[in-house]
Amino acid sequence: MKQAPPKGTGTAARKQLSPRRKPLQQRSMARSEQILEVTAALLDQVGFDALTTILIARESGISVGTLYHYFPNKHAIMYAMAKQWLREVERALAEIDGWQFATLGPEQFVDALVERQLAVYKAQKGILHLVQAMFSVPELRALDQQHDALVIERMTAAFSRYGLAGSPTELGRIARCYLELTHALLLVVVNQAGSRSRRTLADLKRLTLCLLQPCLEGVHPR
Repeated sequence: MKQAPPKGTGTAARKQLSPRRKPLQQRSMARSEQILEVTAALLDQVGFDALTTILIARESGISVGTLYHYFPNKHAIMYAMAKQWLREVERALAEIDGWQFATLGPEQFVDALVERQLAVYKAQKGILHLVQAMFSVPELRALDQQHDALVIERMTAAFSRYGLAGSPTELGRIARCYLELTHALLLVVVNQAGSRSRRTLADLKRLTLCLLQPCLEGVHPR
């Protein structure tokens, strides 16, 4: 997370999201990471509304005062978690950028895309509550918008490189639909279990293939 700007140049909201001290030392970095991990686990247990810095500090084995040395409030902790998750999203998209698409049929292409993104959602504890907070908490909304813009940009490029027919504007529209579809249903998949989760995942892949199908005609035969 970036340091707070010099006095007089940043907004009050941004200052409230800045950590109390930059974790330069290994011990401080480990403590910050522990706080984020504890918070993620608590989100699954109690949800965002019931989450408090008192609870986070207690579960982390530290005092609230010590917690405030690292994060000034729970929104700052969520902000750091969201930034961390966005880095994982970007890493997955960077991997997709390097794929050799020529060998993939449409079903294989969709399967590979969805499975790679699913891995990012599965790896993040408390993902449903984190995403809901990114959308609803004003201090985190910019990160939600950053996520959407990042996925749309990279998937527009991926669709073009795969050879989908359409103008950049049309492929961008498809990429936005792809974002809305996969983002919503991947959250469902990771919060279901067993056969229900597998069926939802299969439905997502079929829906994604249907979304891309008009742009596949005459380009990638099924």
